[in-house]
This record gives sequence, C-alpha cells and structure tokens, in this order.
Amino acid sequence: MKILVCISKVPDTTSKITFTDGNTKFNEDGITWIMNPTDEWYALVRAIEVKEAAGGSVTVISVGDASSDQVIRKALAIGADDAVRIDANPTDAYFVASQIAEYAKTQGYDLIFTGKETINYNGSVVGGMLAEFLELPYVSLATNMELNGSTATIEREIEGGKEILELNTPFVISANKGLAEQRIPNMRGIMMARKKPLNVVAAAATDAPTEVLNYSAPDPRSACKYVEADNMTELVRLLHEEAKVI
Repeated sequence: MKILVCISKVPDTTSKITFTDGNTKFNEDGITWIMNPTDEWYALVRAIEVKEAAGGSVTVISVGDASSDQVIRKALAIGADDAVRIDANPTDAYFVASQIAEYAKTQGYDLIFTGKETINYNGSVVGGMLAEFLELPYVSLATNMELNGSTATIEREIEGGKEILELNTPFVISANKGLAEQRIPNMRGIMMARKKPLNVVAAAATDAPTEVLNYSAPDPRSACKYVEADNMTELVRLLHEEAKVI
C-alpha cells in the first residue's frame, strides 16, 4: 500500500498573531510553528496504522520553504518513511492542492490523506481540490476507516447522523477526530528521522488565483455585564436589545 499524507505547518495556538505592511501580511517574527494537528493526529497516524497492518510505505508531502523542514522531520519521527517538500510559498488552497497533485499524479499512490482542515485558515478545501485535480473519489471528515485489500469501508459524520461508504482505492480522504489516536515520537523515531530522505522539489508552473487584500484581528471581548438575580426585566432587555439573541 503506497500512501501519501499531506501536511502543513501552522502557528502554535499560543503564538501571538499580528500583521505587517498595512495588515496585508502575516507577521512571522517570533512564531512557533507546529504540524497542523488534524494532519498529525488523525491523517498521519491512520496512514502509519494502515502501513503497519498491510505493509507498504508512507510519504509525507508539504508545500513551503525550508522553515517547514522541522515540522516535516517530526512526521518522519512519528513513522513516515520519507518526505517531499515542494519549494514554494503556499499562497492559497488552490495553489497548494495543484502543487501536490502535480507531484502525486505520476507516483501511483493508493491512498492520499489530508487533515480535515488547518487551524490557521479552517478552509477544509485542499482535499476536495486535490481529488478533483487527480480525478479520484473523495471522502471528507472520515471518523473511521477499515481496509479489506483494496476495498475501504469509511464512516463519516453528516448532519443528523453518520454515513457509511464503501469504495476501492485509490482515493483521497480527509481525516476527522476518531480516525486515529495521537502518537508521540519516541527517541528512536527522532534519531531515525535524521537519516530518512527529505526530497525538495521545485514547484510546478501554477498561479494562485487569489490574493490576500487585508487581515484583521477579531474584535476584543467586551466587559461582562452583571444583572441582579431578581432583575429579570433588565436581563431580558439586555438579551433582546444588546446581545440580540432573543
């Protein structure tokens, strides 16, 4: 089983987010980068579990510059066999998906995993775009997957319930909570990761169809208003006129 896992670097959730150049660029100074959690905890770990059960190999792929290498090495430490970094600035989801597709289309992967979304943009669109570029079936938000040879039975959450699908490889799947359990790299994995190949490839000639015009931080939280327990009239007025929830 030949498996590809798409990963990306994202700011650590404790990082202070600011913008530069008139709020048109994300300020990377002082940012701690981590692997996108759903890529790591669910997509990568489930891919490794499939390899352990059925044999084969797991390759991780990321679009980015050399600052992504530390994150990629962590994926190798967790258990990926090798890695590919497409040397380009990941300007938008379309560009990322097209770059990965351009590389993957000649590699013959049986399974391609993505996390359900990144925690910095929460777009949840790279997996679908990638599947479209590769003309492969796509299953989003998978919470369980069982493989029997080349046939997969996948469970995914839908509004009001669950959906169970059956399809044959190859396909693209986005991983949601429940698909796997997080793994912590051990010392042996960390040492071995240093020797595993990380191949840097040039980006394909693809333009990004969008550009960022402006970033803005969310409005600061307003102070709490306290209402006496016996003043229900005032509470109702505030909920109706100010909070506008009733």
